[in-house]
Formats: sequence, structure tokens, C-alpha cells
Amino acid sequence: MDDIKSANAAQLASPSYRLAAFDQDFLLGDSMRGVRFLLEYAKAEESLRNWGVRSTIVVFGSARVRENGPGRQAFWYEQARLFGRIASSRGGALTDNGGVRDNVIATGGGPGLMEAANRGAHDVGAPSIGFNITLPHEQEPNPYSTPELTFRFHYFAMRKMHLAMRANALVVFPGGFGTLDELFELLTLRQTGKAPPLPIILFDEEYWKSIINFDALIESGMVSPRDCDLLKFANSAEDAWSELTREGLLAHTP
Repeated sequence: MDDIKSANAAQLASPSYRLAAFDQDFLLGDSMRGVRFLLEYAKAEESLRNWGVRSTIVVFGSARVRENGPGRQAFWYEQARLFGRIASSRGGALTDNGGVRDNVIATGGGPGLMEAANRGAHDVGAPSIGFNITLPHEQEPNPYSTPELTFRFHYFAMRKMHLAMRANALVVFPGGFGTLDELFELLTLRQTGKAPPLPIILFDEEYWKSIINFDALIESGMVSPRDCDLLKFANSAEDAWSELTREGLLAHTP
């Protein structure tokens, strides 16, 4: 018996003999990129369905803002947290009897203003989602997203898909490149009709109009006035919620 084992030792040790599902070198190879896309889609999808998450309100904003930060940072953080509370209490994230959940707060899962929105949902005992991304400088999840709804993605594209596919609304707090990326991703989907109608709210009108000259886009013919009508502004958490309801967002108070 020992002679047989030693005779086929090379075969047993060969990577080709590993079960495909347990062969990490194979799974992480170029040919399996499509499968990895599928896995990233399916893993999050299964958890979201198990929690009955039918729709979300996506909240984005800078990861650099701190609760007691300088300038307007403290106000932005406070209002993002308050918005998380309001939307979770009035939107349908709190349900009875394991029913579906609507307008669940979903963020990029990181610190700063994303943390604040997740924290607001946590304040009222509502679930919230954190769609984290693997970065060269590792981002850790904030401590307020629901653990079972805290995900990590390798592919930005799949993360963006999950952010968009259940979104009933997008509320964008001040931020930098990453925040702008998410804003224009969903804005383009709305402009081109690739996403169903959903309100897009920019928080702190002064900030947004100081970094993006929307009028210049219209004047130069790059967008139409109707395109810019897709954007609404709010300067407080209550204003943001009121604007969402005016734009057709349905509240589902338990």
C-alpha cells in the first residue's frame, strides 16, 4: 500500500488534481474572472434577499470627514447621521414579522459621512448596508453597518451594480473623487434611461455649486437643462427627506 502511495505521490500533489472549488490558484486566475464577478454578485444578493431588502436609499460622501472635524465637517456628519435616522424610521427599514424592507440605508461602508449614515440607522435599531471595496490602503468597515449586511468587493463594477440595482434614491453629501464617481455613475444611468426614475439629492447646495459649474455645462451645450433637473439640493436632513417624498419616494412606516 505504501508503495502505491509513493508511486502516485506526484499525481496526488499536482495542482490539476485539486478539486476546482478548493483550488485558489485556479479560482484567482485570469480565466475565472467572470466566475469571480458572479460570486461577488451572488454572495451579496443572497444575504440581501435573506434580510428582505427590497429597496435602498444610497448615501455617499467623503470618508475623510470626522464627527468633530473642522469647518462644516461636524455639521455634515451630524446631518448625515440624522438623515440615516429619519430615512430608517420613516422609510420602511423597520418592519415586523420578517417582511420586506424598503429604503434601507446603503453606503460604501467606510468611515466619514458613510459611517454617519450607517450610524443614524443603527441609532434607531434599523439594518443598514455597507458595500466596502478592497483598496491599496485597506478600508475597514465602519462599526455601524449591520454585520450580516457588511460586504467587501474586489471589483468596483460589481459594487456599483449592487449600489444601483435596488436604489430608490441617492443622497450625496460633500465628497471628493470617489463621491463624484458614484454621483455621476447613477446620474448617467438616469440621463440615459438605464435606471428607473429615482431622486438624486445633493446635500449642501453651496458646496456642490462651488465645485461643479452646472450652468457652464448647460451653456456649453454639454447637457440639457432637463438633464440638470435630475438633481435636487437640500441643506438639512429634514429638507433631504422632504425633497425625496416630493419626488415620489414612498414612506413605509411600520
